[in-house]
Amino acid sequence: MYVPQTALLYRMLLPALLLAACSPATRENRPVSAAPVPVLREFRAAWVATVANIDWPSEPGLSDSLQQREALAILDSAQSLNLNAIILQVRPQCDAIYPSELEPWTYYLSGEQGKGPATGYDPLAFWIEAAHDRGLELHAWFNPYRAHHPRGGEIGEASIVRRRPELVRKLPDGYYWLDPALSETQDHSFAVIMDVLRRYDIDGVHFDDYFYPYGDGNFPDSTAWEAYQQKGGKLSRADWRRDQVNRFIERVYRAIKQEKKFVKFGLSPFGIWRPGHPPSIRGFDQYNGLYADARLWLNQGWLDYWTPQLYWPTRQIPQSYPVLLGWWEEENLKGRHLWPGLYTSRIKTGRGADENLSQIMIARGFVPQAPGHVHFSMKALQQSYAGIADSLKQGPYRRQALVPPTPWLGDKNPAAPQVTTETTDDTLTVSWSHEHPETVFRWVLYTQTGDQWHYRIFDRNTRSHRIPLSETVTPPTPADSSATPPQPAVIRREISRIAVSAVDRLGNESAPAFEESNPRIE
Repeated sequence: MYVPQTALLYRMLLPALLLAACSPATRENRPVSAAPVPVLREFRAAWVATVANIDWPSEPGLSDSLQQREALAILDSAQSLNLNAIILQVRPQCDAIYPSELEPWTYYLSGEQGKGPATGYDPLAFWIEAAHDRGLELHAWFNPYRAHHPRGGEIGEASIVRRRPELVRKLPDGYYWLDPALSETQDHSFAVIMDVLRRYDIDGVHFDDYFYPYGDGNFPDSTAWEAYQQKGGKLSRADWRRDQVNRFIERVYRAIKQEKKFVKFGLSPFGIWRPGHPPSIRGFDQYNGLYADARLWLNQGWLDYWTPQLYWPTRQIPQSYPVLLGWWEEENLKGRHLWPGLYTSRIKTGRGADENLSQIMIARGFVPQAPGHVHFSMKALQQSYAGIADSLKQGPYRRQALVPPTPWLGDKNPAAPQVTTETTDDTLTVSWSHEHPETVFRWVLYTQTGDQWHYRIFDRNTRSHRIPLSETVTPPTPADSSATPPQPAVIRREISRIAVSAVDRLGNESAPAFEESNPRIE
């Protein structure tokens, strides 16, 4: 993506060039301070929605084996596209895709709320392990207040609507919502999030744009509002609602950092804070509609990554993608990660796919040091709407990328690995190990062929890689049909240098450990 200047490239390669001058007989690993070639850094993620069976499982009532097969297909697709994270919805409507003592099993798995998997498998644990085995982060996506969705099956006795009706408000459109202003609501949702954080090896906690529900602002919270006034509360009703949500966001962020500091907290609000900010912007006012003061959360740094849902085209002036992205970047006072949400599921034609690619490149331009973005939703990538998967793989996702580091959560680099090489016949085998393998989330293998360095990223479980030292290439057939067809040629690869680095789950990379390979064929 970025081509370093000649001087910078020389400085980065200088340690490797000095080592190359040493005798090939000296074969110990030689860590240096810089990688031979910069590894692309970019957060590439997709939402996997369970509500209404949008992404997974494809329908309620599938067997456990089919659920697992569908999950693995999604993760394999993500890996093949060079994504590096999945944001999985684990709590779609005050229920769970995992065994919980606090909330019932979700309807979207079995077709019956409260009914768990027949084989006793734990879907969340399955997703986490399978994602990590593919080098993908797994972020747990919670809806903090939705109690029941109209497409969520019957409201059974296990539902919070029945168990704790004092917390729940019925809305005219068939939804049921927890009252965000009640301390009991906040305590319950907080307990659910912390339960998952403590029991599962997740990489992130994630909220989307649903706080108070979309609607006309007439949320039925008169009981809580009157109780607040009777206690001497002075805020306006709108400010009081926003204050309750603000308190909850800050509480969750601080608790995550106390429990597991390395777990990232991500928020994905509606893309417009308020109309007129910046001046050309028009549209829905989440500040007075969802009672979400999203700008405050970003200004205060109560999060680790910020994913505003910028679901509009670049040239749609009242909601222009780059205009909004630029405004949010200016509001990012604490320097948190800014990784916008893209409405990839809206793609219908090649023009839509081109817009998606353009938005990725715009995000790279606005946030060149630690770019990223999230696709809604994985189905669009897996089914390759209008060829978007091929366009991504041939374009901005051609090379693998590491998740950008999050230095405010930890910036200590892991120790370098130990590396060995072995040449057998026509194959170079590179093997590596680490004194603390449990601290390593990914590995980066660097290879030098001629004067060119290349890299490849591997998952935590991979400990070796075999590289063929020759390749058979057939030249193109001449246009003249009378010409003699070209014969295949064998091209020999001369790999002169090898290096491997270790990457922890915060994206911190060790110094690379170099190994002289010199598998030259005489």
